[in-house]
Amino acid sequence: MSKLGIVLNGIGKENPALRLVLGTCPTLAVTTLAMNGLGMGLSATFVLICSGMTVSALRKVIPDKVRLPAYITIIATFVTVLMMLVKAYLPSLNNSLGVYLPLIVVNCIILGRAEMFASKNGIVDSALDGLGMGLGFTLTLVLMGSVRELLGSGSIFGINLRLPVEPMIMFITPAGGFLVFGLLMALVVWIEEKNGQRIERKVGCEGCPSAGICNGKECDKG
Repeated sequence: MSKLGIVLNGIGKENPALRLVLGTCPTLAVTTLAMNGLGMGLSATFVLICSGMTVSALRKVIPDKVRLPAYITIIATFVTVLMMLVKAYLPSLNNSLGVYLPLIVVNCIILGRAEMFASKNGIVDSALDGLGMGLGFTLTLVLMGSVRELLGSGSIFGINLRLPVEPMIMFITPAGGFLVFGLLMALVVWIEEKNGQRIERKVGCEGCPSAGICNGKECDKG
C-alpha cells in the first residue's frame, strides 16, 4: 500500500467510527458540540501518531507475552502528556471533554492500531496510519457534532445561525446522538452500494477490514 493509501485508508475504507465501529463511547458522548468533536478527534490523533511511532520503534524489543501491557503503558504516557498540555493551554476544552480525555488510554482505536499495524510496520508507515485513522475519527466527530449542534442548538462552533425554526433539543441528548450516528452509518452504506463497493460483512477474518494486515493471525491467537 502506498503512503497516501495508508492515510486515506483510515479516512474511508477503515474509518474507525463509521466502518470499524470503534470508539463509539466518545463519538456519542462528546459530539453535542462541533468544537468538542474537533478537540477529541485531534487529541486522539496526537496519541495515535505518537504511540504508533513508539510501538513501531520498540516492536522488536517488547516481548510478545507482555506486548499489550507495554502498549497500554506507552499510550498512557502520551495521554498524560496530552492532558497536561490541554489543562495548561485549553482549560475550557479540558472541562468540556471531562473524563473522556483520560479515557483515551483505553480507546479501542488506539490500542487496536498498535496491535494490528504499528507492531508489524515501520515508523513512518505507523505515523501515517495514525494520521489517517485520526483524521477519519476527527472528521466523523466534527460532522456528528456539527449536525447535532445545528439541529439541537441552532449554531455551529458556537456561532448562532438564527435559523427560522426552533432548535430540536432531542439532538443534543443521548437519543439524538444514536440517531445521528445511525444515519451517518446508513449514509456510508448507501454511498458504498451506489458506487458498487458494498461488501457483505461476515463473521471472522473474512469480514474484517483489517484482515489484510494480520493475515488471519489474530483470529488464530483467539
